Order: sequence, then structure tokens, then C-alpha cells
Amino acid sequence: MQHIHISDVNGKSAVCFDTGLDSRSFARTKMSQSLTEAGYLVHSDGSHEQWKAAGVDEVNGGMRVHGPLSNGKRLDLILDEIETQPDAALQAVVSWIRAKMFLGEEQSALNPGAAFILDGDSPKQVFISPEFLSSRCLLTEGKDFDRYNCPDLSGMDAATFCAGVMLYQIFSKVHPYPSKDIFQDMRENVFLPIHFAVPDLNKKLAGLIQAALSLPNAQAASTRHFQSTSNSINILTELLETLTDSSKNIVSISSLIETLPEEEKASTEKEKQKYLFRQNTIVKARRFVARHKIALLCSVGGFIVLFFLVVSTIQNISERPTTEGMASDTVIMAYYDAFSSLDHIFMEAIVQGANKADINAAASYFAIVKTRQAYEMSDASLLIPAEEWRRDGGELPAPDVFGVTDLTITYLSGDESDLMMYRTEYQLWAPDLDHSIRRTDVITLKRDNRRNWRITEIIRTEH
Repeated sequence: MQHIHISDVNGKSAVCFDTGLDSRSFARTKMSQSLTEAGYLVHSDGSHEQWKAAGVDEVNGGMRVHGPLSNGKRLDLILDEIETQPDAALQAVVSWIRAKMFLGEEQSALNPGAAFILDGDSPKQVFISPEFLSSRCLLTEGKDFDRYNCPDLSGMDAATFCAGVMLYQIFSKVHPYPSKDIFQDMRENVFLPIHFAVPDLNKKLAGLIQAALSLPNAQAASTRHFQSTSNSINILTELLETLTDSSKNIVSISSLIETLPEEEKASTEKEKQKYLFRQNTIVKARRFVARHKIALLCSVGGFIVLFFLVVSTIQNISERPTTEGMASDTVIMAYYDAFSSLDHIFMEAIVQGANKADINAAASYFAIVKTRQAYEMSDASLLIPAEEWRRDGGELPAPDVFGVTDLTITYLSGDESDLMMYRTEYQLWAPDLDHSIRRTDVITLKRDNRRNWRITEIIRTEH
């Protein structure tokens, strides 16, 4: 249902605005103020006069504003008939452009649904509805957004852009912004360029339409106010010059279509496909990033953290001690030396599958020593290695001595290719014991995947 239409009111032709509001809502929303809002009737000679509503009445329970106007047709409905009457659509749009230029910067509705092209010769009279009143009616009509105007533009910029969209649709038979993201497409210049949509269109006209559609993205907002208005007027002026002949008559659409060689058509089609692929890829990527910015930032942050963890882990692994290059008996000696010095990290590198009681003991003493050093704020060693104590005389009692002394290593069996067995005998000194413990260990060593000797079993006897 059209909420802006021309009907008979009290025996006279009038333009009617069905607000869709009952009398109470009409008063509450202050729609009555629209009765003083001006519309414009622009004549073909360039003169124009203000239009004011003549009254308001109630029709089918809804309030309707009306005022005098002879027969005409809404511009958006003319555009809907492009397929069958393209030249009529072109005449209507050219008349609308003239009317907008005659009005200049004077505030007037931009939505084609708010303009009527009156019957008569070309150029035609154009009626521009009051802006607030027409917007309310179009919203009630179900047209919740204007497909012909970018919300970021105003004044002559907006009028020029609107003219570009309508002309694009007339010549290509499709709207330049067909997706549901219409306003985002307008802002980001996402549309198929007119020279791809209509390759055989007059080159000058194609360039002017392209320039009009590029206005939202043509300049930074800070400079648009100073430079774009004059540019918009130039575009509209050149559009009128291109779309009319020397007698100011509107030309036919066929006169604006040029014959292209087949080679040029084929070349243009290839360029079009490349452009569409590139544009779709860029737009999808950009909008995906915009929609998932927070998630992507978190993911990138997570990858960075993970990267550093992996690098740190690899570095730590590469810096760990190994038994590389050590003979089997040397590995055994290194094991007991590490036990005496509480080097539990090196002990871990030596053992593979064997009982870890020695490693746990060394780690426990190491933690006790470090805790006491931190508490006493001292770097002095709190445990004396047993071999060092023995070299210094080995006097008893020895409450702070820890480690192995009198170590002997005896070969039992095996060969250097894969497996070796040894028996070790030694004295163990510990700070929580009043005397040493005599131990005998039977130790089995095997080569690991890197051919390094590792202790795989310790069978222990204490005397």
C-alpha cells in the first residue's frame, strides 16, 4: 500500500500522506507540526514555489495529511518500471536532477519515494514532498531505509550520489548495491563499476556515474565539507549536459550506447571477472576481520604466547644436560657425583626407567638448602659434600655432610654396543644420620635412541 499517493480530496486532486497514526498518536508524536513543513513544486523553467499542507483528515482510522497537486507519479515507482519504460525513467531522473539543482542547498527530501514527476512535456515539473512528513509515511509503508542515499552524505553531495544510483540502475537494469549490507557497501565503495556493468555505455557518462557513486569514499570527512560540494555541482552539471541535446531535450537511452568491438567486449569481461574475484576476496576478508576483531586479537595473542612457550621449551630442552659422549662407567661416576652435589637435574638426564629415590632425595635436600639460604639471606653452602669433608680430615660428628665416599665400580657383564651391568659399593653420608650407610648397587645401563648411555635399573642392598 502506498502511503504517499495522489487521490481525490473533496472533488479536487491532492497529494496525500497516510501517516498510519490514529488521532491520539498523531497528536502525541507532534505530527501536527508537519502541517507547516514546506515541500517544493519545481517548474520546468527553473522557478519553484513552496508547498504547504492544506489540511488533515481521518481515513479508515488513520490520520491523513493532504495538499493540492495535479496528477503525477512517484519517482521510485517509475524506477520500478525500468525494464519496460527505460526512456521514461531517464526523463524522470533528469527532471529530478534539474529540480535539485534549481533548489540548490535548500533543504529538501532526497528519497525518490518523496518526489513526484508531474505529467506534461519534457522537462517535467517535479514535486518534492516535505522531508519529515514523507519520511514518516515511507517508514509506515515498509520502506525502512532509502536504497538511493548514503547516510553519510548531505546537501548536494547526497543529491549527486542519489542521481548516480538512479542512473546506474536505469542503464544496467540492476541496483548497484543489491546486498543486505547496502549502507556498508556505499561507505566502502563496494559495487561493480559501471564500465563493467554496462561496457558499451558512453564513456563520459560512465565516468560521471562512477564519480557520483564514489563520493562517500572519495575524500576524508574533514575535507569533504570544503571540496566536495563544488565537485558535486560539477558532476550534476556535466550529467545534464551529457543527457540532453543542444536544444535541452532529454536524449534517448539508445543514443548513449556505443558499439564495441568483440575483442574489447571479451577483454572487458575478463577484467570484470578478475575485479569481482579480487573485490569479493578483499571485502570478505576485511569484514570477517571487522566482525571477529576481538576473537582474532585473542587468537593472535594466544599464538604469540604459544610460540614463545614452544621456543622456550625447545631452548630448555636443548640446554638440558645429557650423557652424550660419555662411557658407561663414566655415566655411573657422574650419577653419584651429581647425587653428592644435589644436581637432581643432571640425575634426571642420566636415569631412564630406574628407581628415582636418589633423585627425590637430592631434590628434597636442594629445596631445603635454597629455602634456608633465602631465609638467612646467605649464599653460603649449608651442606658439605662428603668427598670434600673426607679430604679435609673427615672428623666426626658430621651433621652437615652429605654425599658418597669410597666409591668402587666393578664391571659385571655386557658390551659397549647396547647393554652394560656394573656393581657399585660406597659409603652414604647424610645429615640426619649419626653414621654412614654402606650400600651395594647393581646398575644396568642401556643406550637410548640417541645412542647415549642411560641407567635403566638400580638394585640396591644396604649393610
